[in-house]
Amino acid sequence: MKLLQRYIFSELLRVFGLLVIVLTVMLVFVGLFREATERGLGLVQILQIMPFVVPSILPFTIPATLLLAVCVVYGRISGDQEVIAAKAAGVSAKQLLAPAFVLGTALAIASFGLTNYAIPWAVINIERIATQAIEDIFLDILANQQQYSDPDKGYSITVREVRNRTLLEPTFQYRTSNHQQITVQAEAAKIRFDLDRKEILLTLKNARGSRAGADVEAEAINETELSFPLPQEISKVKARHLTLMTLQKNIAECALKQKLTEQQSNQEAAVLLLTGDFDQLVGEPMQKIGYEQKRLLNDQRRFRTEIHSRFSMAASCLFFTLVGGPFAMLQARRQFITSFIMCFLPILIIYYPVMFLMVNLAKTGTVDPWWAMWVPNVILGTVGAIVLKKVVQH
Repeated sequence: MKLLQRYIFSELLRVFGLLVIVLTVMLVFVGLFREATERGLGLVQILQIMPFVVPSILPFTIPATLLLAVCVVYGRISGDQEVIAAKAAGVSAKQLLAPAFVLGTALAIASFGLTNYAIPWAVINIERIATQAIEDIFLDILANQQQYSDPDKGYSITVREVRNRTLLEPTFQYRTSNHQQITVQAEAAKIRFDLDRKEILLTLKNARGSRAGADVEAEAINETELSFPLPQEISKVKARHLTLMTLQKNIAECALKQKLTEQQSNQEAAVLLLTGDFDQLVGEPMQKIGYEQKRLLNDQRRFRTEIHSRFSMAASCLFFTLVGGPFAMLQARRQFITSFIMCFLPILIIYYPVMFLMVNLAKTGTVDPWWAMWVPNVILGTVGAIVLKKVVQH
């Protein structure tokens, strides 16, 4: 019995390893093309981010590849009458499927590890390479055109020359929060992109600034270091790019901020009621507080949904084998590709749409993510149990 299980397990590993390599290589080139298109990366940057794209793709390729491997192996041994021979010798179909369940459990744990640790690590490195590329592009524009402007962000930079990533005789013009125009001139400036603060930082040397036509020392207006917001596509951080610990920390921070915002809202309302300024209860300040509370609540829901969906998506490896193994045994006389399509097509039609629906409902607060994220797996488990019962009985 142990020899038979080792034989099936080795076949599963061999087929799964081959398929996951082929599928991952194909998707890596698709992922690289997407990253290069979105970020305007060159060949050097593409080669640099290639090792980091693989961990980002594996959690999505592992379940489907495992399902195909299970269909191939169990479809073949069933078509060769090995299942009938084993059952005639007193070996249960459940024992034959045990290697698939063991592999599915191991890959579920590995998939969660990739999602929780490898993907955030890979995204950080991809962002670092992409940011470095954007810095190079930014400096090339300044070196060739001697100026760069962003009217939407309200700032412009003019330089005499760019030498060794240093801006010589730069002039910076930007608008403050109260729409006041500021002009700062410096002898030299160093530029740096800060992903943590979501800013472009400029360190100035011998700077002087002017505001409303009056020249003052840069230090007097605290302009020895200027900061500008990063482009939105760089500064935006997705929930799936964060580790489980960071997600839990963000949930706690959002809850604390929401409590403080609620206290502020109650105090503002109390003051307005005492002063009789009832019109301001629906005024702009109260509306801003309401928008902030809504944003914090949405962030909490988004982070909680990501945590539970991460566990559920990782566990799908086990549920895919629960459906694919017994189904492949029943379809022994068919080609393995036919069995895979017949098994995977309902998953595409039912499993993933239900998963996306539950994710959206959980993010809006309609359902609780702790059980909603497991609904697709429960559907797969129910179908797999029914098919497995038929295989065991017949």
